[in-house]
Amino acid sequence: MTSKQHQPLQGRTVVITRAQEQQSEGRRMLESLGARVLELPALEIGPPDSWAPLDDALAELENFHWLILSSANGVDAVESRLQRMGRCLARRPESLKIAAVGRKTARRLDDLGASADFVPPTFVADSLIDHFPVSGWGLRILLPRVQSGGRTLLAEAFGEAGSRVVEVAAYESRCPETIPHDTLQALEASEVDAVSFSSGKTVSHTVALLTEAIGNDRMESVFQKPAVVSIGPQTSLRCMELLGRVDAEACPHDLDGLVEACVQAIQRR
Repeated sequence: MTSKQHQPLQGRTVVITRAQEQQSEGRRMLESLGARVLELPALEIGPPDSWAPLDDALAELENFHWLILSSANGVDAVESRLQRMGRCLARRPESLKIAAVGRKTARRLDDLGASADFVPPTFVADSLIDHFPVSGWGLRILLPRVQSGGRTLLAEAFGEAGSRVVEVAAYESRCPETIPHDTLQALEASEVDAVSFSSGKTVSHTVALLTEAIGNDRMESVFQKPAVVSIGPQTSLRCMELLGRVDAEACPHDLDGLVEACVQAIQRR
C-alpha cells in the first residue's frame, strides 16, 4: 500500500468547526491521514440559563418510560445533575429505557455503564422515529436537549404518536467571540482544502464569525477553494442556505463519516 493511500490528506488543510472541547478526536483522525488541521471552534458548550427544569424532571425519573439522548453533551449534563442527587444513569429505574441518537452518544453511555436500550440504524433523529421499537401511544418520554436552536422534530413526532414528551434544556451551545488568527489567515490566503461542519449551528456561527472578521463581501471568495463538508441532512440544509453548496455529506452521520467525507471531497476537487 502506498503512503498516499495511508495518508490521503497529506499536504492538505482541513478546518474543523466543532466545539473546542470536542475537537481532539477529529483532529487526531484527520492528522493520522496526513492533514494539517486548523481549528475554528464555532460552538461554546455551557450550562442552560437554569438547571431547574432538568433537575425537576430527573427527580421523578421513575415516572418516565424512555429517556432520549441525542448528544454526548446531553449525556454528560444528565449524568452530572443526577450525581448531584446521589444517583446515576447506570443505576436508573428498572422501568426506564434509554434511546441514543448517534454512535458517540451511545459510546458515552457505555463509558458510564449505562448502555442504551435502543440506537437507531442511522445516526439522525428521523431514523429514531422511524425505527422506534414500540408504539409511542401512552409513553412518557424525557427529552433533554440543547436550550436553543435544536430541532423539535422528536418532540413533535412522539407527541403526534400519543406520547407525553417533556423537553428540558440540558446545555446551551453559544457562538464564540473570535476566530483563531491562524485559521482566519489560512482561509483568506486560500490555503484551506475543506471546512467540516458538525451541526447547523456550526454553519451559522462560522458564517457570523467570518462576516464579523472580514465582511460579507469577502465571504464568497473565502469559500471558493475549500470543499464544504457536512455531517448530515440538517447541516447540509444550513450549508445550502448560507453557503450555497455542499460538496460532501457524511455517511454514516457521525465523526467517522465526516472524516471520510472530507477525504472524498478533497480528492474530487
